[in-house]
Amino acid sequence: MTEPSPPPASVAAWLAARLPFYYGWLLLGVAIVTIGIGANSRTAFSLLFPPILDETGWSRGLTAGIFSFGFLASIPLSAGIGWLIDRLGPGFVMPIGAWTVAVGLILATFATEPWHLYVTLGGLAVGASISLAFIGHGAFIPNWFTRRRGLAMGIAASGVGFGALALFPWMQWILDTFGWREACWLLALFLLAIVLPVNLLLPRRHPEELGLHAEGDESPHGDRPDGPNDGESAGAARVEVEWTLAGALRSARYWYLWAGIFCALFAWYLIQVHQTKFLIDIGFPATTAAWALTLVGVTGIAGLILIGHLSDRIGREWGWTASCGGYVLCYALLLVIEHVPSTVLMYVMVTAQGFLGYGIAALYGSVAADIFQGPRFGTIFGTLSLGAGLGAAAGPWIGGIVFDHDGSYAPAFMLAILLSVASAVCVWLAAPRKVRPVG
Repeated sequence: MTEPSPPPASVAAWLAARLPFYYGWLLLGVAIVTIGIGANSRTAFSLLFPPILDETGWSRGLTAGIFSFGFLASIPLSAGIGWLIDRLGPGFVMPIGAWTVAVGLILATFATEPWHLYVTLGGLAVGASISLAFIGHGAFIPNWFTRRRGLAMGIAASGVGFGALALFPWMQWILDTFGWREACWLLALFLLAIVLPVNLLLPRRHPEELGLHAEGDESPHGDRPDGPNDGESAGAARVEVEWTLAGALRSARYWYLWAGIFCALFAWYLIQVHQTKFLIDIGFPATTAAWALTLVGVTGIAGLILIGHLSDRIGREWGWTASCGGYVLCYALLLVIEHVPSTVLMYVMVTAQGFLGYGIAALYGSVAADIFQGPRFGTIFGTLSLGAGLGAAAGPWIGGIVFDHDGSYAPAFMLAILLSVASAVCVWLAAPRKVRPVG
């Protein structure tokens, strides 16, 4: 006698219990494509930087300020993007972001004055790109994963490496053959032809809205990290308390994490913007410098996934420390390479930057979600991202000002080393391990 087939209700329950696994990972595929083009639409500024300098004759501080202004412009957008994702979802926010970045890139090709590029390439392209990159995805992807949250964010962020491999060699060829304006048109085309349509496909805000639960939870609601009333005590049990923005702002953990993100993003974007020009200045061909930037993204693929996965197993603090250590090594090697140019050291430098340093992208959304997960997480994460915007704006601008004053990046590189160490210390003080079991 055969077993009776399960009734439809049981089949539905079986699918509901397993669908988040497949649905969540499908969302990661869309995220890889979006970050691959969206995040690299601003990273490409490092390739655009030398030809803009050569054409205009502007100072490095003034020209690097275009990128910094973009992140300053993104600061008021950060909290708003988190709030909009909480209420309307990424399917509304990201297509608008794609349109805005594309329009900024296209309008930049008509620029003749510095303020033209500040508004277009900076304010519109770099500023709006945060909705397509780590901040936009960090506001909702953690809602879909719990036990493998770091791995999921690492996989999503790895799109920056795949995008660099696909885009930057082509961009450098276009820069060498035609010019930086044609390269801007290429990026705009990719945004409108690929990023825009794929982000209109799937609802992605919270799994509960689809009657599902996050991958790794046993119930539609799962366990949430402790809230303001018990989150400050070491070893506190995970309880169902909903964080509010006001409660987060009263938490010391919030400000430790804010400072840690600021310091990490300062180190990240200081070298990302100035790396190509720095390598050309010390004697490397422009094509080699472009491939070095590509290699940062390519090695970042493995680093993002590995560090994200390890942070699920041994704790976010250790993953964050490894990433900050990558920037310490990167800048130490830059100080050496400036005086003793070496192809081998250059490749070690970019590998440390990508394989270790890029792990930050897998972690700061995960760390924030471990502590502040809840219905208002997007809003809280958006305000935390103000630290990211300020750090990303300060790094390139200070690097340019220092070079204009001293004729060397060395003082800025030493500052980045100190801030990388400070970032790791801040995340240990934020202590996500005290509200999230690991291992």
